Amino acid sequence: MSEAATGPSSAMISAMSDLWRLHPPGPDNILAHPAFERLRDACRDGYPNAGKKGPAFALSTALRALGLPCGLQKETLHLSLPVEEAAKALDAAMRATHAKRAHLVPLDLAADLPSIAFGPAKLGRLTADELLALVDHARLKRLYLRQEFDAARFSEFHWLVVEETVALEHEPEARAVPVLFMDLSRDLGQIEPHKGRFPGAVEEALFFLLLAPWESWSAMAEVDWRGFRVPWVYTVDSDIFVRPNTPPSPDTLSWEDRIYDDGYGGTYEEERPVELRFEDDVATELPVWDQSRWAIVEQAKQSVLFETPITHFLVRAFLAEGVDEFLAHITTIEAALGLRADYQKSFRVAPDRHKRLRATDKMRGRVAGLLGGRSYADQYERLFDLRSAFLHGRAMTAISTKERVMARSLARQVVEALILTTQAGPISSREDFLDGLLDKGAPLL
Repeated sequence: MSEAATGPSSAMISAMSDLWRLHPPGPDNILAHPAFERLRDACRDGYPNAGKKGPAFALSTALRALGLPCGLQKETLHLSLPVEEAAKALDAAMRATHAKRAHLVPLDLAADLPSIAFGPAKLGRLTADELLALVDHARLKRLYLRQEFDAARFSEFHWLVVEETVALEHEPEARAVPVLFMDLSRDLGQIEPHKGRFPGAVEEALFFLLLAPWESWSAMAEVDWRGFRVPWVYTVDSDIFVRPNTPPSPDTLSWEDRIYDDGYGGTYEEERPVELRFEDDVATELPVWDQSRWAIVEQAKQSVLFETPITHFLVRAFLAEGVDEFLAHITTIEAALGLRADYQKSFRVAPDRHKRLRATDKMRGRVAGLLGGRSYADQYERLFDLRSAFLHGRAMTAISTKERVMARSLARQVVEALILTTQAGPISSREDFLDGLLDKGAPLL
């Protein structure tokens, strides 16, 4: 067995040892230093995925992540790994075929919530030490000498942590600087219609959480029916060739000053997170959103009933503001129960048993058939009329809190009902299923 197959080569260790002897602030261009060029050659010659020239920017990022001494300041020199340990880490990174990613999602505005776990995700509070471990604080500090991850303040919030393992399909340089490897022949201005705002694993976890009745648990629906807000996601990638993003600031979350009586006639003031109050039901009902329910939802999403972008629009509604939130909830219902054939005769399959019904009446019938009552169809019609007034420029009044929450609730109930339907057995045709709902719901209208 070759030396390279059992760990870092002597060439790698020698080059890194020379680099580790450089004193701060180091050379103006580390990439041109002879020891760096030798290390780059060692990577190119010793690893099949290193690329034709070997890593350059990727290697510089990795060395700083491992604590290259000349890249540190006097007060942070203790963060440098011993060169032998750093060489082993670089060797492992060059050989890696997969990387682990942890997505840290702050639940801004959330009041007390029970801790739950489902799929690749955990929701709950984290201590400052737990947060520092998740963000790999030593690596972060080596790369961002003047910026701090304020774990103490962040620990006052609830967090959703979503973990995933991803395949490393590109060479280190392409992972470090993907813009240099872009296919410039493609249409760079094209729109990916169902691309999410956040990583896919995070949006899948949010979709699952959004099936919970937050609008019923909220004690302040006129302020916000949501139980929490997600202003950003911070991703920690185990791939040392990928530079972490700048540490986020707790000031991006919601705080308020609170004044307390100290019991001795004096007062003191402290800064605390802003919280949206819940009804007591959340403490007993949220834990139902567990691993077994996650398995049910994941299985349902493989059904033909979820071949339309239902997940996309329910999450969009949660992340959107104002009328965009309202429209996304209506679109969720249409994605769940609508057919292209409702509007385009060329897509209709004979015999068309419902050709006399307008598209809106077909949607009303399916809503009634799925949820079991005309009142749900009437809700949909009311919401659809509001949507039409907005889209077609007719005069419309403000959308009330009641209507806003109604749209959210009806969209959630429709999606939940589809999930439950899939548990009864496989569904071979989405079109036949929706026709069956219309058969069931039309007599109720």
